[in-house]
Amino acid sequence: MAVGKSWAGRGTGAAVLAIVVAQWFGTSLWFSPSGAVDGLSAWLGSTPAQFGWLIAATQIGFIAGTLLSAATGIADRFPPERIFIVSSLVGAALNFVWTLGPSDLVLVWISRFAVGMSLAGIYPMGMKMIVKRAQAKSAQALAWLVAMLTLGTAMPQFLSAVGAALPWQSIMWGSSALAVLGAGLIAVISRRGTAISNREEKPADATVPPRPASPAVAEGSALRRLFSDRMFRAAVFGYVGHMWELYAFWAVVPTLVIAALSHPGSPTALATTSFLVIASGVLGCVAGGIISRRTGSAKVAATALAGSGLMCLIYPLLPEVGPLLIAALALWGLLVIADSPQFSELAARHAPAELTGTGLTVMNSLGFAVSVISIVILQSLIAAIGVSAVWLLLPGPVLGLIAMRPLLIRRRAPKTDPDE
Repeated sequence: MAVGKSWAGRGTGAAVLAIVVAQWFGTSLWFSPSGAVDGLSAWLGSTPAQFGWLIAATQIGFIAGTLLSAATGIADRFPPERIFIVSSLVGAALNFVWTLGPSDLVLVWISRFAVGMSLAGIYPMGMKMIVKRAQAKSAQALAWLVAMLTLGTAMPQFLSAVGAALPWQSIMWGSSALAVLGAGLIAVISRRGTAISNREEKPADATVPPRPASPAVAEGSALRRLFSDRMFRAAVFGYVGHMWELYAFWAVVPTLVIAALSHPGSPTALATTSFLVIASGVLGCVAGGIISRRTGSAKVAATALAGSGLMCLIYPLLPEVGPLLIAALALWGLLVIADSPQFSELAARHAPAELTGTGLTVMNSLGFAVSVISIVILQSLIAAIGVSAVWLLLPGPVLGLIAMRPLLIRRRAPKTDPDE
């Protein structure tokens, strides 16, 4: 993987590579139930709507975790490497332990909620580690990071394809094992000194004035500082529009693949096709990161958001030709995630340096909150009315484009940020 070459001269290439791979492994926890949907649904005796809530449990847990992080300032008080390692190990254990217990939908929901909370210490902390290391090249590095999130999301489908003959529990166990490996990678770079040490954290933290007030007051002030910036708000609410579409789309990819192929063939073929559709987003992220070096993050984000919105609009109108529909899904999968790293880069750029972790965490919290709503509604609608239910996702890209308009106007202004 060539991701580290651009930073090798500064001695950070190995660390960036380790972070993006650890992100890939850690985020495989996210959609692990989707890779075991048939076996897990049969074991639980769940309806499609109940399974949708099971998927949403992870999102809700992630929201709770990010809100807790923002309220306490954890994201900017402790080294991100330490948070990432602990969160990955806890998430792996929580994702594993319930598979050994009785068939209880409530127990599994609670476990998945807790896994979501642990992911709040994986995804935002991965972004913070990348932003601190890549600096001027953060947009390209974040593109690789989100590419690994995308691959992590697709991993359960891959595990399902290669382990079709194995029990459904093997998908969960495989995801947990990958998360443990991700924690190990971050531990290795920390021990070797390529990660940011506590001594390097102190100068950045030293710029933050002592907190004379209580933590709640201080954090409230931090949030006011963040959202008082018009550009930060534009990045965050553009991201929220993007998130209305993203995870709901990913959650129904297997359903869309089944509908596209009148004879989807074996479960292995279905899982492989679903994996390829989601994993196509890796190309979108990487290409977007490269292009952003020339055009700026705002333009890349707007183009990808408009493109995914267009795919959302036209997909139900396409002829019912299997290969055409699968190709359209792959293109949609490429576009739907390509804007995510660019929104993260924009939010990190416009947040105060000492509040980068909190800013990214709050942005994630808001985005994932709306994703819960779209996931649950779409899971129910698509079972009732079919593929045309994806039009539910269209308002996300439209409103996201409207929200991020200040970033695009600024780019066309005579005086721009040199990094834009």
